[in-house]
Amino acid sequence: MSDNKNRMDRNKAVPALLGNTDDFLIVAGLAGPAKDVGALTDKAFLFGGAMGGAVAAGLGLALAQPDKKVLCVTGDGDMLMSLGSLATVGVMKPANFSLVCVDNALYQETGGQTSHTGLGVDLAQVAEGCGFAVTRDVTEESQIEEASGLLRQSNGSTFILLRVNDTPSPKGIRNLHATETKTAFREMVLGHR
Repeated sequence: MSDNKNRMDRNKAVPALLGNTDDFLIVAGLAGPAKDVGALTDKAFLFGGAMGGAVAAGLGLALAQPDKKVLCVTGDGDMLMSLGSLATVGVMKPANFSLVCVDNALYQETGGQTSHTGLGVDLAQVAEGCGFAVTRDVTEESQIEEASGLLRQSNGSTFILLRVNDTPSPKGIRNLHATETKTAFREMVLGHR
C-alpha cells in the first residue's frame, strides 16, 4: 500500500504544473481533477458523471484541433477505468496531446477507498508501455518545473503522473449541465466566445 501522506498537496502541485492554462485546450476528468482545473480557468471542459471518458474526449479534441495543444487532466480512478484509452493514444500518437494524471491513490469522491495505484499499479509505466513519447512520474516539487515544460514543448504525446496526497481538491461551483458546458466549450474552441 502507498504512503499517501508523504505526497504533494494537490492544491499547490496542480496549479504549479499547469501554469498558464491559456496555453492549452483543456479537458478534465470528473471529481477532483475537474475541481482542480475549474479553480484555475473557466475555459475548460469539465466532465461530470462520465467516469472514464476524459482521455478519449481529449484525444478526439487533439485529433480535431492538430494546431492547438490539448491537455487532459484526470485522476487515477478515471484513468484506471479507461486504460484502453492510453493504448489508443499510444497508437494514434498525436503530437499535440498531453495527459496529466492527478494520482492520490484513492477513490476520494466515493469515500476514500484505496485505488489500484495505492496497491502498486504504476500508471506512468503503463503509459510508457502503451507508447507515449514522453512519460514522467512527478513525486516531488523539484520535478514540477521540468514536467510543466514538457507539457508545452514535447512533440509527442506526453504523460505526467502527478502523485498527490489526500488533500481535498478546491471548493467551487461547477455547471453540471452537460449540454451547456459542451456548448460553451465548443464556442470557446471555435472562437465564438
